[in-house]
Amino acid sequence: MTALFEPLTFARGPAMKNRFMLAPLTNLQSHPDGTLSDEEFHWLTMRAKGGFGLTMTCASYVQRRGQGFPGQLGIFSDDHLPGLTRLAATIRAEGSVAIAQLHHAGMRSPKDLIGETPVCPSDNAETGARALAPSEVEQLTEDFIAAAVRSERAGFDGAELHGAHGYVLCQFLSAETNRRDDAWGGSLENRSRIVRDIVRGIRQRCRADFSLGLRLSPERFGVKLAEIRDVAAELMRAGDLDYLDMSLWDVFKEPVEPDHQGRSLMSYFTELPRGDVRLGVAGKIVTGPDAAKALANGADFAIVGRSAILHHDFPQRVKADPEFRPTSLPVSRDYLRAEGLSAKFIDYMGNWKGFVAEDKVAA
Repeated sequence: MTALFEPLTFARGPAMKNRFMLAPLTNLQSHPDGTLSDEEFHWLTMRAKGGFGLTMTCASYVQRRGQGFPGQLGIFSDDHLPGLTRLAATIRAEGSVAIAQLHHAGMRSPKDLIGETPVCPSDNAETGARALAPSEVEQLTEDFIAAAVRSERAGFDGAELHGAHGYVLCQFLSAETNRRDDAWGGSLENRSRIVRDIVRGIRQRCRADFSLGLRLSPERFGVKLAEIRDVAAELMRAGDLDYLDMSLWDVFKEPVEPDHQGRSLMSYFTELPRGDVRLGVAGKIVTGPDAAKALANGADFAIVGRSAILHHDFPQRVKADPEFRPTSLPVSRDYLRAEGLSAKFIDYMGNWKGFVAEDKVAA
């Protein structure tokens, strides 16, 4: 368990004081125009104060039409800078590394939310999304880079690209959703081109010590484990990333693809040569022993979601009691309010089966 509280250095940017990263969690708390609300500020800074070595924002959308959720934090306009600057400064003042996650929902942007037809690498009948024109792919690349520059201006220590969970970068990586026949489609090299171009652009235009990470999903959402492993291997070999964030749903599970079963999904990534690139894993890390096991199996840091919602000071509690277990579910709305969640966030958590206790109706 002592390894969980050892600092973790990166090739660029400040070190984490421990191995706990706050997962980038959708919370629906910010304003309709994407500006930061006091509620979202409170939720995030409570986690920084509670001891997380790295505090990451929710997925923050880099284009107006890339919004995926109501109340989502934006980073596509300089109008967002005052709130982002306030947030980054407070996270850093609490001794936590401040990271903005950069996101575009692609075909998963609701039409009634963005006010136009959603976009995708290729036309998508299921969602009604239309294919991006080549000039629009170039603009999307530029807007991810510009959002990283904006996060740097706001005072964040770095940024993470959201390339997982079936959002636009993941849609490019998937041969199911990406059926283009140009420079961004066909081979895995072409399908991953947009990710490499964004990484390269951020490296060219942000300061030398700006930290850069990437979140990937190795299965579901039309992606193949072997291909995502190859993308991860190439990016770690290149050395332009500071960390890779693997969203595994369960860090100790086996792959769903039969040809890859017989070992843990995580092992396909921990065995890769990573040079100075750090590897974090997310998925059902609920207790300190879970996090310690992930590190013992080759990860550099643990990404915590559910337990961070339940306990803003989860790292501090684990340090005080290595066998600490989060409070049992369901929990009351009052409990969640005390942990820094607004009514909107609590309503959203009500979609997680068995998480929020139903209010009793008086007889």
